[in-house]
Amino acid sequence: MSDEIRNPNPDADEENDLVELVDENGETTVFEHLATLEYEGESYLALSDPESDEEDDLEVFILKIEQNENGEDVYTVPDDAVADAVFARLIEMTEDFGEDE
Repeated sequence: MSDEIRNPNPDADEENDLVELVDENGETTVFEHLATLEYEGESYLALSDPESDEEDDLEVFILKIEQNENGEDVYTVPDDAVADAVFARLIEMTEDFGEDE
C-alpha cells in the first residue's frame, strides 16, 4: 500500500462503516472504519480489514488525514511512533467506551 491514499468516496457506506480507498496506482481497497481520532492536533483514521474473523487478531491500520492542494482528503501512513501512539489512544477509547455501558 502506498504512503498516500485518497478517498474517492467521501460519503462512505455509513450502514456498515466501509470505506474504499484508492492508491496512486488506481487500486481500490475496502476497509472497515473503526474510529477517527485526534492526536497532537492531527486527525487519524483507524481502519481494519472487513473480512477479518473476530476470532483472529484484528489488524488495525492507522492513516493520517491531510488535505492536498485541491482541498481533497489524502491519507498518509504516519511513522511507527505516531501510529503506535494513535493505536494506544484507540485502545484507551475502546476501554473507556466499555466502562460507560
